[in-house]
Amino acid sequence: MLLLLIIPVYLILNLYILHRVHKWLTACSALFHSRWFIVPYITIYSLLAFSLLFAFLLPASRPQALIKRLSNYWLGTFLYILLCIGIADLLRLILKHTHGILHAFFFCRTGYILAGMLLTLVVMAVSFYGIIHSNHLYVTPYEITLDKSCPGHKQLKIVLAADLHLGYNVGEKQIRQMVDAVNEQDADLVLFAGDIFDNEYEAVQNPEKLAQLLSEIRSTYGSWAVFGNHDVSERLLGGFSVGSGTHNLRDPRFENFLEKAGIQLLDDQVCSIDDAFYLVGRKDAQKPGDGTRNRKSPEELLSGLDHSRPVFVLEHQPRQLKELEKAGADLQLCGHTHDGQLFPGNLTVKLFWENPCGYLQKGRLHSIVTSGVGVWGPAMRVGTDGEICVVTVKFEGDETTQY
Repeated sequence: MLLLLIIPVYLILNLYILHRVHKWLTACSALFHSRWFIVPYITIYSLLAFSLLFAFLLPASRPQALIKRLSNYWLGTFLYILLCIGIADLLRLILKHTHGILHAFFFCRTGYILAGMLLTLVVMAVSFYGIIHSNHLYVTPYEITLDKSCPGHKQLKIVLAADLHLGYNVGEKQIRQMVDAVNEQDADLVLFAGDIFDNEYEAVQNPEKLAQLLSEIRSTYGSWAVFGNHDVSERLLGGFSVGSGTHNLRDPRFENFLEKAGIQLLDDQVCSIDDAFYLVGRKDAQKPGDGTRNRKSPEELLSGLDHSRPVFVLEHQPRQLKELEKAGADLQLCGHTHDGQLFPGNLTVKLFWENPCGYLQKGRLHSIVTSGVGVWGPAMRVGTDGEICVVTVKFEGDETTQY
């Protein structure tokens, strides 16, 4: 289990931070050598470090929710404390074998104190920026052209949203902002590409109000959704699954919520809309929500369709681009990646996904991946934006075009 590997690493890294911060503080003043400081310092730091565990172990309640939110802020701050101290120690290691002004500065007491103060300011500034920025929502436009006809339409405007993660980090304020942004687009179709929830239905703040807000979304052909890997009933520790993840079941309240919100669920299903185009919704590749990892293949879903009509595929994770293109899909719309959410994740995410975020064309298939509306784990965004995507699909085929 991945979690069993992560826990000892997390503990070791926290001990490393405790040691390095205390060493810097004692360089600043001899007062920090006192046990009257050391004991409270270790206690407060330990409470922050273990807030993830406390939030996991406590039963659902108002105190548990507050601790969970605190742990989400801590997780992002912890990342940047570790990153800054790690870079500083690496620089010191390099400069240790050099001579000159930089060596003299970094290895004298004054330089050491000033460097620590600078790192403290950087961590605080980045963390506050990340928290504030995570509440901003942007509109990202895309335009694609298909060599197909769509009866009754020269073009379609699709709004794509994903990764709402309704729960501890996302509530009424963010959803109202999103609904207003969606309605400004005058869309033909509104699609939600999974991770609507954050695993725990109990974490959703005022679900009746949220469903009512989502029901206010306006579009020609309504709102449609698929579920993602977080749309299963599961307790997370620091954002990570504690169980094997192979037998996770979907909470029936998730589907009831969508019904109240006027959002139609596509669960490995195909819908012909207005006899003009197809909308295909796929189960999540990791956690379909039925206790298995089974879902239909692109060929199973798309065979038998009239491929002279546009075929839009909605799924959570941007997988199987080659298979979808071969099966005849024209447009794949996904979320999941968050574009890495936090620097340097926005750089490393490119190593794991063919299309980590944005637009990619693979043969005849157009792939669009959104960075999402909400956040997972750390309640921050650094180097990425929360967004909805507005995809204008133009049609240049004629009624006789066949595929």
